[in-house]
Amino acid sequence: MHEIIKEYIDIAALIIEVAGVLVMVIGPFFALWRYFFEQHEDGSTYRTFRHDLGKAILLGLEFLVAADIIATVSTAPTMENVLVLGMIVLIRTFLSLSLQVELEGKWPWQKREIGE
Repeated sequence: MHEIIKEYIDIAALIIEVAGVLVMVIGPFFALWRYFFEQHEDGSTYRTFRHDLGKAILLGLEFLVAADIIATVSTAPTMENVLVLGMIVLIRTFLSLSLQVELEGKWPWQKREIGE
């Protein structure tokens, strides 16, 4: 019974991981579509493209972190597995924060300006 549950958890982790990769592969195509076919009169087309591209990468990273956590939970909880998961989550969190600051121009915990 335990092996069946582990197999389902592994499949769930794989599905979530594939979803993350698909978001990061398909997302740029949507960003390019908007870049070429939804021109903005105020000249913000490039900013919109960068923002859409960054959002696709961020969303894909979130999926990949979730998949890594699920995959690690389903394996034997050895110190090596936990350390590898910690490093992966740390690196991906750093990437996510960096992209968030690049896109928004502020830290995620900073309040928005009134009127934004």
